[in-house]
Amino acid sequence: MTTNNILVVGVGGQGTLITSRILGNLAMSLGYDVKLSEVHGMAQRGGSVVTHIRYGEKVHSPLVEVGQADIIVSFEKLEALRWKHFLKEDGIMLVNTQEIDPMPVIIGTSTYPEDIIEQLEQECENVIAIDALSRAKELGNIKVANTILLGLLAKNMSIPKDKWIEIIKSTVPQKTIDINIAAFENGYAIV
Repeated sequence: MTTNNILVVGVGGQGTLITSRILGNLAMSLGYDVKLSEVHGMAQRGGSVVTHIRYGEKVHSPLVEVGQADIIVSFEKLEALRWKHFLKEDGIMLVNTQEIDPMPVIIGTSTYPEDIIEQLEQECENVIAIDALSRAKELGNIKVANTILLGLLAKNMSIPKDKWIEIIKSTVPQKTIDINIAAFENGYAIV
């Protein structure tokens, strides 16, 4: 069996770490060897957050190599651009179209890049971009944009949907189970 490589990227506060925990728990529940590596630069202050998730029969390193990610899940489009070089040629890039200004933009020393999605579509073979934040607002909780993308991820993988739901229920806080399942279903329904 081959090793599966997933990168989850975003900025602090977007749910990158809980999403990675769900993915790790899911892979472990299926009997895979799982390695995770989290890097969060000022994660609580809107800094970049990246998690490498690798699973398979036997995984030796927790880090996904450049050009080897099967899937990148990006909760913010500039982060997708920042990490795209990790995606393998036929990999899938799932992108939330949300824009969160990084510090150089906030202090006026830089501008937020334009046409990021178009650039990703030119450079990556398989890009699926959605406005997960708007979908989360429609559900009544902006904090579940990450779980909408998780549903979209599940739709692009061959793991049974009920297994995903079981792991989400056992991983997220009890009081957020219903909204997270609704968000997962919302993302899973995207065609």
